[in-house]
Amino acid sequence: MAFRGVDIINLDGKGRFSIPTKYRAELQEHCDGKLVVTANREGCLMLYPLPLWEEVEVKLTNLPSMNKSAMNLKRFTLGHASECDMDGQGRILLPERLRKFAGLDKRIVLSSQVNRFEIWAEEAWEENVDAWLKDDNREELKEVARDLVI
Repeated sequence: MAFRGVDIINLDGKGRFSIPTKYRAELQEHCDGKLVVTANREGCLMLYPLPLWEEVEVKLTNLPSMNKSAMNLKRFTLGHASECDMDGQGRILLPERLRKFAGLDKRIVLSSQVNRFEIWAEEAWEENVDAWLKDDNREELKEVARDLVI
């Protein structure tokens, strides 16, 4: 599975959006259209194919229960997780509480992250793109990306 690109998509009045056609067959083949959406602490939603989510879920579950930060991450991420199925037209219904959390209204951005997606309110995406481009922590970025050729 390899999802690439950024797509701007309309959210309908019921809170549904259509997965871009270029991803539908792969999602149908890889996970039978079964996905999991959850909140991300940066203010967006994360959309995982079910098999990948199950791996993430195991890793989260195995975090130490006596560590307050680990417990908060587990509560937040697992507590917001919701299964959703891609319908016959390739649409996904996002739960209302998650739409409210991420401030999703009419237009959303689906940002491919190779094996999963981020879902942003279009305005939040634009603001964050500007902030990411201005990220002045160059030393940290050099350390993280030292083996990448970009």
